[in-house]
Amino acid sequence: MLRLNLAREPYWLDLGHGVRLHVEPLTTALMMAARADPAVEALPETAGQDQLALAMAQAVARRAVLAWEGVGDADGNPLPVTPEGVTALLEVWPIFEAFQLGYVAKGLVLEQEKNVSAPSPSGTSAGATATAKPVRRRARTARGG
Repeated sequence: MLRLNLAREPYWLDLGHGVRLHVEPLTTALMMAARADPAVEALPETAGQDQLALAMAQAVARRAVLAWEGVGDADGNPLPVTPEGVTALLEVWPIFEAFQLGYVAKGLVLEQEKNVSAPSPSGTSAGATATAKPVRRRARTARGG
């Protein structure tokens, strides 16, 4: 069942390691804007899935992150949220993974759910029958050379 969050209020996302992000809800508009991000569009066609995932997550985060806690400079002074800072934050592997699982993946799960449908009881799959007969017993192991 798809559960809609009609409140659409920003919320805090805990990424571990003392880092929390105040984020906008993940919406279609946010994902579409991230897909059109110059950093995503500048990727070469030969870019791998890992490069695309990182660029997309950074583009989403630059649009979604409103505030953060637990992010500071080398001296431990809190840093303001900036697009460059958000990009740098997601270069940290555990933070990237937590953001992917806690924020981006939720949107992707919904994307997968909408692309799956059960067979239609009155469609072409309604009268489908199995073409392979069940096996009677296990096959023997082949002899070694």
